[in-house]
Amino acid sequence: MSVVLTGSPALAPLLARGALLSPFKRPRPDAGFPHDRLVLPGLRVDLARLAAYERVCGFAAGDGLLPLTYPHVLGFPLAMRLMSGRDFPLPLLGLVHTSIDITRHRALPASGAYEVAVRVAGLAPHRRGTEATVVTEVRDGSAAVWESTSTYLARHRTTAGASAGAGAGAAGREEPGPLPAVAEWHLAGDLGRRYGAASGDRNPIHLHPLTARLFGFPRAIAHGMWTVARCLAAHGTPESVRARADFRAPVLLPGTVTYAAAGDRFELRGGDRVHVSGRVER
Repeated sequence: MSVVLTGSPALAPLLARGALLSPFKRPRPDAGFPHDRLVLPGLRVDLARLAAYERVCGFAAGDGLLPLTYPHVLGFPLAMRLMSGRDFPLPLLGLVHTSIDITRHRALPASGAYEVAVRVAGLAPHRRGTEATVVTEVRDGSAAVWESTSTYLARHRTTAGASAGAGAGAAGREEPGPLPAVAEWHLAGDLGRRYGAASGDRNPIHLHPLTARLFGFPRAIAHGMWTVARCLAAHGTPESVRARADFRAPVLLPGTVTYAAAGDRFELRGGDRVHVSGRVER
């Protein structure tokens, strides 16, 4: 069922609700989940917030177009409304973004008005817990101009043999060789807070070492969507494009990473460890 909203939900109350409900969630792949499709018509972009996003992610400013990853930010409050509700079975606290697949059909002017819709497409077992798939769609009038599919992982103990999901089968595939290094980036300890302010994603695993340690991380980690946005800003994308990124290992803050790319492929590495791998297809 489609539920039409009259305005973008405020993120702070949703994040607080999700945090309060998290200890009571019992994630499992066969749990029920919300089937509503949330729709926000006539959404206009806050240009000051867009400029802050472009600065923190390294996108060129002033061309009057939305960066490829920015519609994810527009849909994020709707996704949080779904994922912070009582009927969403995964705890919001500690939820990890594991992949995103984006298709842009044409350039999106920053001055446009768009319809944004978000739904939960399903749950699946993962070798480290349960993964949810969230679909975001952006329309300009009747035409679909942008869409994405994201997966989010709730880590918990699994039964023996529960190895399905995005992390399954990786050991059985031959990994391509490392890409040539293009640039080295030094990431400040406050990167998670700066990206959180620009995007609205203030998951505590990204903000401070203390709150990150509560979820098993030694320090705060960079947002997955910052890592892919920064890579795509460096890589460049055509007007019509499909981009896929897999978030394979957390990027600890502060830290130093290497951006590498060749042809349609890119990756972000820390030493020999690949944090993000992706591909851009025309």
